[in-house]
Amino acid sequence: MTSKRPRLTAHDWAEAALEALGAAGLAAVAIEPLAVHLGTTKGSFYAHYANREALVSAALTLWEQRSTEAPIYALEAESDPVARLRTLLKQAGRRTGQDPSEINILASAGHELVAPVVRRVMQRRVQYLISLFEQIGFTRTTSVHRATLAHTAYIGLIEMTARLPGALPLENARATDEYVKSVLALLLYGADRGDLQGEI
Repeated sequence: MTSKRPRLTAHDWAEAALEALGAAGLAAVAIEPLAVHLGTTKGSFYAHYANREALVSAALTLWEQRSTEAPIYALEAESDPVARLRTLLKQAGRRTGQDPSEINILASAGHELVAPVVRRVMQRRVQYLISLFEQIGFTRTTSVHRATLAHTAYIGLIEMTARLPGALPLENARATDEYVKSVLALLLYGADRGDLQGEI
């Protein structure tokens, strides 16, 4: 007797949509191809979502949680803001080239469903960075400038790596780690903390 396939959940559909978005962009989030990929029918989709727009929104929410809220939450276990910033930048550097969803979501940032999510994510990330720099001891204005620099450097790195592979002289993970270390040193330059004199 053949066992029945477990019933798909709304989360399963959102996962598949996010995977498709990462692989081929927003246009790839289409109900029929996703149903084939999941081994089910469109009826399963409509049991969870009213339309494609609802599925796209669910996929974007999943991306927002994974790319921004979960990493920030995990960092809160560390009390030292410098250690949090160091960990955040290292993780960001190591994700370079590993998250095609982010590249394709940013490429679709002008879309009416995507725009508000991307804006919210970018503002959340930058505000978090500002708070870290303020906790380290920088003024509000300097914190805004360094947070903006940190995040735009990250966006530029992932865009260049994805769109023009091999164009940057960062040939391996070690080179990327060294780059991140130098970025961190620049971002922390001028901080009035004795413990920053050692290894970054």
